[in-house]
Amino acid sequence: MEYGAFTDASLKMMYEAVRGALQADDEFEASGEEPKFRVRATSEWRRHAGNLETEMLKRGLQVDIIDWTNGQGELSF
Repeated sequence: MEYGAFTDASLKMMYEAVRGALQADDEFEASGEEPKFRVRATSEWRRHAGNLETEMLKRGLQVDIIDWTNGQGELSF
């Protein structure tokens, strides 16, 4: 996908759609259902979000980076 061809608003909308699909999957799983979008299980979702982040940062747009840890954070060693 040629991310440079999209408007700033389009990039933000697509990024928020990834965030929304991830949140929906988490809510489905929390209620005991199968995730509908399989965002965490499908590497293309993360790649798409990363490409969107790269393009938005290149343009100087503010990006609220998606938390892929599901609120678990990272272990300190």
